[in-house]
Amino acid sequence: MQGVFSAKARAWCGILGLLLAGAVLRLWFIHHANPMQGDPQIYGNIAHNLLRHHVYSFAVEPGPFPPTLIRLPGYPLFLAFLFIVFGVENFSAVLDMQVVTDLLSALLLAVLARDLFGRRAAWFCLILSCLCPFTANYTATPLTETLTLASITLAVFSFDRWRCCPELQNAWTLGIGAALAVSLLLRPEQALLTAAIVPAMLLVSWRRFGAGTRTASRWSVFAPALSAALCVLVPLVPWTARNWSTFHLIQPLAPRYATDPGESIPLGFQRWYRSWAIDFASTEEVYWNYDGTAIAFTDLPSRAFDSPEQKQETLRLLGDYNITNSPTPQLDARFQAIAQERIHHSPLRYYVLLPAARLANMLLRPRTELTGVQLAWWRWRDSHSQFLFATLYAGLNAVYLLLGVWGWRRWWNAAIGDERALLLAITAFVVLRCALLLTLDNSEPRYTLELFPLLILCASALLRDGSDALNRATPSARSSSPS
Repeated sequence: MQGVFSAKARAWCGILGLLLAGAVLRLWFIHHANPMQGDPQIYGNIAHNLLRHHVYSFAVEPGPFPPTLIRLPGYPLFLAFLFIVFGVENFSAVLDMQVVTDLLSALLLAVLARDLFGRRAAWFCLILSCLCPFTANYTATPLTETLTLASITLAVFSFDRWRCCPELQNAWTLGIGAALAVSLLLRPEQALLTAAIVPAMLLVSWRRFGAGTRTASRWSVFAPALSAALCVLVPLVPWTARNWSTFHLIQPLAPRYATDPGESIPLGFQRWYRSWAIDFASTEEVYWNYDGTAIAFTDLPSRAFDSPEQKQETLRLLGDYNITNSPTPQLDARFQAIAQERIHHSPLRYYVLLPAARLANMLLRPRTELTGVQLAWWRWRDSHSQFLFATLYAGLNAVYLLLGVWGWRRWWNAAIGDERALLLAITAFVVLRCALLLTLDNSEPRYTLELFPLLILCASALLRDGSDALNRATPSARSSSPS
């Protein structure tokens, strides 16, 4: 008995130690890197205006406060709730809450790894989650990433419990639906999570019906998946109704180009940008600067020109734009003309090679966007220390990716029964998200951050217990087995 108690005590000390180390890491990021420009400021302004002026607007004092629909309401409502509890614009409380949320997500992911692969895998999963600097870094800024990662973790955890606990199927169906709904209210592309998990629920239900688990009619095959999908759609109804009432526009999600009705979209400029852009540095120096800030011609790489004549025309075009730093239809038409010429010159480059290169950049670039490291991190002469740090960061990122892919393969070979449906849902989400990222203009490493909980879970499969007793048990056996 004493030995058992000591083992449990050591386990709890280890868990608390890892959570403490994770908290220290996240608090260090909060102390050293806490940017409030761009999207964080937009979210903060919306929450402020909701409380002070009762309008969904990102305008600043003294107004006016025109309504907006460029951001979904999930994160602004989260901020507004915390502002009510802790004080308006108390972002310290927001960041502290994100730290707690991220650590709880790490713990939940470790519990899932234990259920799937055993205790050794759970420890490995908790270590990778608590000490991952890439996810920890985003607790230090008011952005949707931390809550989105938590919703992904909760959705996958709830799906696993749903398939393994038939006696609590309704409760876990609600858990899946709530996690999917929260995820979608945070970021519009999280509809892909629903597209991955709901069909996997249908697959599990259909297999059980075909195997003879006919406790009800054929409706039982579709009921859980449809219930989860309904949970996702219900919160979008008031948001869609609000957009129709305010803008006379059916817009259940945020618009693709983050523009309010009536605002012009510089499609010509974006098409031109897509004809050469790869790196995140171009996103920050060129893409984000358009419409308000000068663009330096020297920030364009050599691949932005197919000929000396095209280079001169681009130089003249940027010079004309920099006079006012304001786009016009005439300027956009000139960007469109250059883009069309470049696409005609090499359609393979535009439609295949550059999108693939942007995706690779989002996956492999050092995730230093919040650390103060220079954009051109590869310039050894500018800063030896930053070059070495960024290189090590890129190496650590590659380790996480390789462990995830290696673990996925091991898990795929070992998975049986309904467990294969869980892995199919994870795989579908990763594939769908990567496919979506191929369509984006701007390369941002944070767009691939949503893959990390799933990569870490797959990596933990490398330490899967050889017996697999827990995994190969029937669903009811697992739900009744001791922890």
